[in-house]
Amino acid sequence: MKKNELLDRMRAGTLSRRQFAQILAGAGLAFTTMGTRGARAADDQAVYFTWSGYDDPGFFPGYVKKYGVNPALPVFATADEALTKIRGGFQVDVAHPCNLDLKRWREADVLQPIDTSRLANWKDLFPSLTKVAYANDDGKQYFVPIDWGNTSVLYRPDLVDIKEESWSLLFDERYKGKLSMSGDAADAVPIAGIVNGAKDPFNMTADELTAAKALLLKQKPLLRFYWDSNTTVEQSLQSGEIVASSAWNSSLYTLQGQGVNVKFMNPPKEGIMAYVCGLVIAKNAPHLDKAYDLIDAISSPEAGVWLINYGYGHSNKKALELAGDDLLKKRSLPKDPDAFFAKCILQKPMENVDNVLKMFEEVKASA
Repeated sequence: MKKNELLDRMRAGTLSRRQFAQILAGAGLAFTTMGTRGARAADDQAVYFTWSGYDDPGFFPGYVKKYGVNPALPVFATADEALTKIRGGFQVDVAHPCNLDLKRWREADVLQPIDTSRLANWKDLFPSLTKVAYANDDGKQYFVPIDWGNTSVLYRPDLVDIKEESWSLLFDERYKGKLSMSGDAADAVPIAGIVNGAKDPFNMTADELTAAKALLLKQKPLLRFYWDSNTTVEQSLQSGEIVASSAWNSSLYTLQGQGVNVKFMNPPKEGIMAYVCGLVIAKNAPHLDKAYDLIDAISSPEAGVWLINYGYGHSNKKALELAGDDLLKKRSLPKDPDAFFAKCILQKPMENVDNVLKMFEEVKASA
């Protein structure tokens, strides 16, 4: 799709800004200063390095209200890509990794402690989410939790035949050329570990990692593509180009809203994966005061309702109250995230992550 066609569709209301940003990111492009209603990011605004789709004014309303413009909004496809760019000297103020990335980001020494006394919404965040592994130590906080949700298999029940929901559908040879998988090792490798029965899919032994590689190599010829944006998955499932893919839960509600017959698995034997993502401040943040304003805006109840509408949970208790029971029910979200995580496999930092990343790149590069 050409750039002018994308713009025309967005102006006509047939393509949301969220979808627009995701398509651009999937094509390796980004309109990082583009906002809505003419809002633009000035050179002296906070730089928010985030996932495609989160670069929307609805996600940081307080910041736009205070400054009259958006922050600068470069986007990334994977947290590892973001870390590599930051380590290479790319200057940002606030970034948006997930709990499973924190160990690697902390070890890279690219973050500074966060003064939570400067955050008006800190007191309203669920305490358990602020204490995920590597979020804090020695009384210093490095991570402000924001969004939480699931990773599982999104599939077309009208196009697949399964007796019981299982991650193994992503490796089913009956659907060769009709499957997709995340191109991020943090998702793909643990999925292979789950299917293989690894004791801890985030801390696999050398033998388990070898078995995971073999399974992923066997899977590759079955895949239509590795995905790096929700939009790619959603459009391909809608058209029937693919019948199943690993995905995040927001895609379920996007497709259901379009009338597509899709289901999001909660595998009864293996379990569904869950994650917490949030905000960090770069060690050399050039706009520190505005970084705190941005974090406060994103952690607000109003931003939380915007996020819940897309199918993700939010870390602010008041956001869930403001969203109301009907919306939470529609999004299958509880008021207590602790109850949510008790029923899931919480993703966590992978051990030997450099070896895991190298292994998955070898898989993707294989013939």
